[in-house]
Amino acid sequence: MGFTLEGPVLEGSRVRLEPLGHRHARDLARAAEEDRGSYRFTWVPRAHEIGGYLDEQLARTTTGKLFPYAQVDRASGRAVGVTAYWEPRHWLDEDILSAIEVGFTWLAASAQGSGINAEAKYLLFRHAFEVWGVARVDLKTDARNSRSRAAIEATGARFEGVLRNWSRSSVPGEDGMLRDSAIFSVTAQEWPDRRKAMEERVARGRRT
Repeated sequence: MGFTLEGPVLEGSRVRLEPLGHRHARDLARAAEEDRGSYRFTWVPRAHEIGGYLDEQLARTTTGKLFPYAQVDRASGRAVGVTAYWEPRHWLDEDILSAIEVGFTWLAASAQGSGINAEAKYLLFRHAFEVWGVARVDLKTDARNSRSRAAIEATGARFEGVLRNWSRSSVPGEDGMLRDSAIFSVTAQEWPDRRKAMEERVARGRRT
């Protein structure tokens, strides 16, 4: 039968991760047009691009390579960003998911530092390890993106190194150029300790 990449709604105390759809377009257009100063190394669509962005992301779900979520702020009920599972890998058996990446993440400026990112990562990691039984979750970011790297490190993910010329750059003015990517991971063996630390962080309301 094989593994199909799709996920349920994932509910936390601050954030609800809902499968991404066009119903989130209005909220995401608003979120994308807040202060964009933190998006230098992350491609985030402008408000007028949201429709095409959603079409593109949803088309990718049909390939089985991506499952995107809207990040919904439970306090306001509004979608304030997106995130996704990406690039499932089946190293031992096509029916068994061995590893997956968490990525395609961005948040409105007002949601950054709110604890939403920390809880969203916790929900995604927990589902991957405890429902799908993966051996590894990994995350990548532009090696120059110190803000993103710090947020990833705050999850307890281990820095593994920099993959040179790994993917297309998202930085304005760097069209047609490649970027170096910093890669991080959490393994199944590490997850029990990481889970405890992440739960404590979320419970404290730690701002990440």
